[in-house]
Amino acid sequence: MSDYRKILEQVRDGKASVEEALLAIKKKPFEDIGYAKVDHHRGIRQGAPEVIFGAGKKASQIAGIVDSMKRNGQETILITRLSPKKAKKVAGLHEMIYHEQARIGIVGKVPEPDGIGKIVVATGGTSDIPVAEEAALTAEVHGNEVVRLYDVGVAGLHRLLAHMDEIMEASVIIAIAGMEGALASVIGGLADCPVIAVPTSVGYGASMHGVSALLSMLNSCASGVSVVNIDNGFGAGYLASMINHNMRRVGGEK
Repeated sequence: MSDYRKILEQVRDGKASVEEALLAIKKKPFEDIGYAKVDHHRGIRQGAPEVIFGAGKKASQIAGIVDSMKRNGQETILITRLSPKKAKKVAGLHEMIYHEQARIGIVGKVPEPDGIGKIVVATGGTSDIPVAEEAALTAEVHGNEVVRLYDVGVAGLHRLLAHMDEIMEASVIIAIAGMEGALASVIGGLADCPVIAVPTSVGYGASMHGVSALLSMLNSCASGVSVVNIDNGFGAGYLASMINHNMRRVGGEK
């Protein structure tokens, strides 16, 4: 529920005056804390609040941004690309759950799922799981039910085919793979929902740190496959959440 909706409902229920509501709406949409301009109206504009990108920031800066978000009513805060060293420092200042494999910190409670259906996150191999967990946790923090299918790559296609029920019941599928990146095309040829392909930097020399998988996915012959950047689990999880929630807006069901 957006902040504007809450304000309007308070006016409707007599819990706030029109003047109080106008003042709340007129408040500056961001807070300048010197080293960052924290966007407090992003949730209103885009339907999901701002996320903190941890790489390149000091732990004290991350903690300060969390302070600003909490002061302005953000109940759940996602921090991506957070190293264990920084996580330890941030956790000393804020109550936070840290997922080391995904390099994600979550401040606050993960909301109950309110998307139209399920998001399936599938990986080619176990080595792709860190990127997959970044995608899965991002989707969960944004209010989605996530089904994880790990190590179902094309080197053993029967492993994927054993999960056809989960694939066919999904609203969105995130296909994550390194090496030649063939998993996205295979899933795209089986599923009746959007497939988001994530190339990973997993592979031997000629994989060029994920470039080979990226090019393979961009050249997929399967319809309905879109591609995000190399190792961009967050981008895939966020996009999958948008699709899963926008289906409800247009009255779709899975």
